Amino acid sequence: MDIIRRKWLTTLCGAGAGLVLLSCDLKSAKDEEEERAEKEGKANAGTEVNATEDLMREHGVLRRCLLIYEETAAKLLSNAGIVPADSLLKTATLFRSFGEEYHEKQLEEGRIFPGVQKSASLAAAYLGVLNAQHQRGREITDYIISATKAGKIGNAAELARAIGAFARMYHHHAAVEDTIIFPAWKATLTKDEFDKVSDDFEEIEHKQFGKDGFADATTQIADIEASLGLADLGQFTAPPPPGAKETETPAEKPK
Repeated sequence: MDIIRRKWLTTLCGAGAGLVLLSCDLKSAKDEEEERAEKEGKANAGTEVNATEDLMREHGVLRRCLLIYEETAAKLLSNAGIVPADSLLKTATLFRSFGEEYHEKQLEEGRIFPGVQKSASLAAAYLGVLNAQHQRGREITDYIISATKAGKIGNAAELARAIGAFARMYHHHAAVEDTIIFPAWKATLTKDEFDKVSDDFEEIEHKQFGKDGFADATTQIADIEASLGLADLGQFTAPPPPGAKETETPAEKPK
């Protein structure tokens, strides 16, 4: 019986060792495969969003608000009766909560602008104008909300001028931040600091909105676009230049 038991234990230990070695071999092969994929640029980018990507996609939501302002301004001047006051009010309210109170105050004025100011970078020269434009934008947002909250539009021409000027200002404002301010700010941080700030931004977003603020904002702006007949991207395709052959714009696939 002792001999049988010793043989059984020897066999069991050998099998266990084999499994350990097999596991190590499989793990090593997996690591090598992931390393090879990363070198070849085939690794999955994942869903994690870093700080600058977060800022720029938030600008994307705000630019969609600007499109609504631009399209609405033209209609206010031609036929104010076809512009629903409620859609303008919803756009201004979204810009206030997501753009001004969160993106501008919490992230740009709270974190980014101070970092750029301390960097002695040429980008710091823009901060005075950018802060002034933030304030002017809030004044115009106040005006849009006041002019539409009763459910009807009073002086259509004045409102059209205000939202048109706002859109013109903010398009260039956001472009300067994307191409000058954000890169200058990122250059002041180490990789570990940048990773920490990216986590901080996500925490601020959830604290501000109690959920994924970006996802909620994209849903809101999409609903406003649909209510105004602006959801189809194809309608904004530029016409061909003189002498060019007309090409058909593909229809959007249902979402």
